[in-house]
Amino acid sequence: MLSRTIIIIIISLASLTACFTGTETEEGPYYEKSVTFPSGISLDEKVKMAARVVPDSQQLAWQKLEMTAFVHFTINTFTGLEWGKGDESPELFNPAEFDAQQWARIISEAGMKMIILTCKHHDGFCLWPTKTTDHSVKYSPWKAGKGDIVKEVKEACDEYGLKFGIYLSPWDRNAESYGDSPAYNRFFMEQLKELLTWYGNIDEVWFDGANGEGPNGKVQVYDWNAYYRLIENYQPGAVTAIMGEDIRWVGTESGYGRETEWSVTAFAPGGSDRSREINERLGLQATLEDLGSRALIDKANSLFWYPAEVDVSIRPGWFYHKEQDDKVKTVKKLVDIYFSSVGRNSVLLLNIPPDTRGLIHEIDAARLKEFKKYLDETFDNNIAYRAFTRFPGARKSVDGKNETYTYINEFPAEIEYKFPFAEDFNVLMIKEFISKGQRIESFKLEAFVNDEWLELATSTTVGYKKLLRFPAVKSDRIKLTINQSRDNAMISEIGLFLEPDSIQP
Repeated sequence: MLSRTIIIIIISLASLTACFTGTETEEGPYYEKSVTFPSGISLDEKVKMAARVVPDSQQLAWQKLEMTAFVHFTINTFTGLEWGKGDESPELFNPAEFDAQQWARIISEAGMKMIILTCKHHDGFCLWPTKTTDHSVKYSPWKAGKGDIVKEVKEACDEYGLKFGIYLSPWDRNAESYGDSPAYNRFFMEQLKELLTWYGNIDEVWFDGANGEGPNGKVQVYDWNAYYRLIENYQPGAVTAIMGEDIRWVGTESGYGRETEWSVTAFAPGGSDRSREINERLGLQATLEDLGSRALIDKANSLFWYPAEVDVSIRPGWFYHKEQDDKVKTVKKLVDIYFSSVGRNSVLLLNIPPDTRGLIHEIDAARLKEFKKYLDETFDNNIAYRAFTRFPGARKSVDGKNETYTYINEFPAEIEYKFPFAEDFNVLMIKEFISKGQRIESFKLEAFVNDEWLELATSTTVGYKKLLRFPAVKSDRIKLTINQSRDNAMISEIGLFLEPDSIQP
């Protein structure tokens, strides 16, 4: 009799454990990178398919970088221009104290995970000893023409564990063939091939869409599909941005993404004819506020996993200018940008332009150090990890593990978290398990204060990461409500933090 009782208790406890761990019952299919809708389906069916569009492995790895560094450095650094004219003498380029190790150390210590180098900007000057033109470091006094900026930066990235990306401007104001589309495309692809094959692994290839007049008065037609094929052939693990097929420009260079930032968009990626046709039919461009709403899904025939990258410079200009030494962004401004980029489902690409010595200026370096100090002081202590909750499976969102998540299939869903004692906090972090899609459409956070629930913050999309700030509060209970989701929601992490007094808005 006793043994039977014990068995019943064990079975009961097992059943109780099952109730509180949360069991995923979702079945596929999932759509990697894109989905095309069958004809005649309803909006609800489209929305559910949108929830199942997922990133490929390269896009997922890129999203997890969170912060990367742009390095604008070329002949413009020595002329004081932002857009060079292409007629500058290579003799002007001579960064006598150039130190790629200094760049990589400062950028790594600031918490950024990749350097994207402007190997060639619109002026056409090449930072590597290219075989395609005399307009390069090979014909400069720097290291008597024997130097290679790209090589040294790549080696420094490898030493400091940073990923490495290349920016290659399609617009070239120096190339004589620019405007003769077939000839220039061959020229450009030779440059691209050199960069893809001379320096080992490349993690990101960054194209902007700038296009100028050629010598015959015709606008150059870029062969984007040929460029993509070349990258796929030589660097299949690289993501392509911004005129690429993997990463989307957020639409502004201010450092601010949208509060409602969908990685699943109707905005078609890349510069192909098909993409242009799709975007023209829907009236879409990267700068629009809405790229993924239900209303837009209703009009779309296809959707794409096309996440946003937020690019902004630490200075007013993209290249170094001595007169801007007193205009480096404050820590408070950098923090605001961080919350509005990384904290809005985007990757922050922060430009740090070296000076004429070939060094990151002391002011910029100090500001980055202060910025990293803020990030450490704010985010190193997640008080949510100490929480207890009875919601099925909700401990998986506060267990500190990347591959676990709280699974929710009924909405609205209220999840209460209880702490051992009252805590001070003023920042919320919430993350979705985007390996299975972006789904949450609206949520809110409340805290139990003075015997009642006090609303602290509300927002719309989550995606990889959403960060929200609010006036500091002290409580031992919070309630997270997921109001609406396109399909079953999967919350991979919840965080509560207290940011330093000096930065609070």
